Amino acid sequence: MKKNRIVSLTIISILLVIVLLILANNILNPFYLRTLALCAVYTIVGLSLNLVIGFTGLFSLGQAGFMAIGAYTTSLLTMSLAAKQANFFVAPLISPLNKIVWPFFPALIAGGLLAAFAAFLIGTPALRLNGDYLAISTLGFSEIIRIVLTNIQRLTNGALGLIEIPTTANVWWTFGAMGVTLVILQLLINSSYGRALKAIREDEKAAEAMGINLYKHKILSFCISAFFAGIGGGLLASLLGSIDPLQFRFLLTFNILLIVVLGGMGSLTGTVLSAFAVTIGTEALRFLDGPIIPNVPALPGLRMVVFAALLMISILLFRSGIMGTKEFNWDGLLGFLKRKPLSKRGE
Repeated sequence: MKKNRIVSLTIISILLVIVLLILANNILNPFYLRTLALCAVYTIVGLSLNLVIGFTGLFSLGQAGFMAIGAYTTSLLTMSLAAKQANFFVAPLISPLNKIVWPFFPALIAGGLLAAFAAFLIGTPALRLNGDYLAISTLGFSEIIRIVLTNIQRLTNGALGLIEIPTTANVWWTFGAMGVTLVILQLLINSSYGRALKAIREDEKAAEAMGINLYKHKILSFCISAFFAGIGGGLLASLLGSIDPLQFRFLLTFNILLIVVLGGMGSLTGTVLSAFAVTIGTEALRFLDGPIIPNVPALPGLRMVVFAALLMISILLFRSGIMGTKEFNWDGLLGFLKRKPLSKRGE
């Protein structure tokens, strides 16, 4: 009976989300719709980073590089032949990319798979390191990927970037991908592999003594994380319609890391909440960059100063993040709602 109730509540919530997305798609203007879709994209990438940092205990800073691989792969495979000719006017695009056009879904999966393959190549040497050394090495690899993308003119159009990318991604694509990512990572974390990853996070030596293959599980976590980061990059490119290498600097990885820390390292629910809060918060405070008081000049950058101050206050109030290591569950919510308030005498 209890299991049936949980299944029913889950189905009702999914239907409610679908109804809300239908209403949003019909009511909200394109700017708000794109902001909503960006929330889902950053949730996907935040979940991917949380798998490595929060559940495996690997301090990786390479998400921007994997997003770039997914973004460029998806863009080059989905762009029309006319768009490719218009973009690559300095040097022609290499064959066979100049002759093929794929549907969006297989191109998106290809971007994720290529990012996972790059993670395997990078992780083979890098995952032998720990702590700060791993963070520095993955950050270095991410910057190498960005610099390579900047200099391969016939493959990525260099520093000019790509325009006229088909804008297939919308709230349905992004929220659908977010839901699939949540389900897959939840199943992974609750499996024997997930328990092994948590054991590695807590104590590598003890995990190895229990018979857990450290390299196998680390590389698995690293590649799955890169796959979903590539998916997020592909969705981002399709959502914006244009990309260039400067979009994938360390600042992007820092923003994703901020989402993970604010939500709680080791909490999928926290990552979802913080991704929406950070993305909507940065857009809601955009008015601070313009003139606020009449006849007083605007202060460029005030938005980020105020936002940074709000984040500092949030982190001080929630030392372990919004959710810590806790997850949303129906039993906890129902128990909270059924809890009787205390009387005036405290009884």
